[in-house]
Amino acid sequence: MGKLVWIRIDGAASSRRKELARAALEQGFRTIIMGLRDCQTLGSLGKFEQMIIRGEELTLGARTGRFVTIGNKADMQRALGLAGKADWVVVSARDWKIIPIEGLIADFQGTKTKLLAQVTSASDAKVFFETLEKGVDGVVFDIRDQNELAEAIKLVSRAESSELPLTQARVVRVAPLGSGDRVCVDTCTMLRLGEGMLIGSQASSMFLVHSETKLNQYAAPRPFRVNAGAVHSYILMADRTTKYLSELAAGDEVLAAEVGGRTQMVVVGRAKIEKRPLVLVEAESGNRRFNVILQNAETVCLVRDGEPVSIVEIKAGDSVAVWLSEGQGRHFGRSIKENIVEK
Repeated sequence: MGKLVWIRIDGAASSRRKELARAALEQGFRTIIMGLRDCQTLGSLGKFEQMIIRGEELTLGARTGRFVTIGNKADMQRALGLAGKADWVVVSARDWKIIPIEGLIADFQGTKTKLLAQVTSASDAKVFFETLEKGVDGVVFDIRDQNELAEAIKLVSRAESSELPLTQARVVRVAPLGSGDRVCVDTCTMLRLGEGMLIGSQASSMFLVHSETKLNQYAAPRPFRVNAGAVHSYILMADRTTKYLSELAAGDEVLAAEVGGRTQMVVVGRAKIEKRPLVLVEAESGNRRFNVILQNAETVCLVRDGEPVSIVEIKAGDSVAVWLSEGQGRHFGRSIKENIVEK
């Protein structure tokens, strides 16, 4: 998930905190801010990040953060002084309309410190995520009752899905290859028709490889699976970094995408590496040429004209869905501005 969405329950009545924490965990929240006493009593509810709050101080293991309530310029300067020093800074205000959040976002950008805003409504959170396009790194919901929790649950759903515009590229070559190791990515999510993962031999140019949701005469659909490609290939992760397919393991969070641009985070349950016959698909867009190497099988599909089409039917001249990045290259999975040529 690109944005952090945390819940703070220490302001709720003590008799309600266990109920709120359990409901939050059931809905997929991973980080709950609570007092030390609650941390000791609620830890048995499940595996989650128990962030302890003492006054303004936040701690999670060896990492630390600060809450800063902003009411004047001095408070703003105090928040700015923490940029690059704390792991997180959470800012709150009674009236956000008078607080120049844009200035905080700009000053925290490029530092190690994550800037979060404390909110009580999903509408406020949406505004913060969109401010200056980049937005804050996350929000903290101050949860005191079930109504506020319901609003936070809606926000988590939105934060885990985002838009990633795809485009079309023209296939210029399809060539069968010899055998090689390929990876099937099995997820903990039932993927929909039209949904797949972004895979490619070049980190800046990836093909939408469709999930095995399409009915065919050779095998039953496996909607949790993407037969993703050769082990050397890049895959786009949920946080927009890349990994090699060979590196994927259970628990990793990858990006599932649709041709319309909608995305969601999905968790890897298993990655299977097996030796299979391969096929090269090479495409071009503008002055860029790129490729993907997939298993040569009827059940493996790219997306042509918005529909999943078997790799055995793809031919030169077809237009297929791809994602083209502006970055020049990747270093340990992160985009960097460097002249890197991948062929």
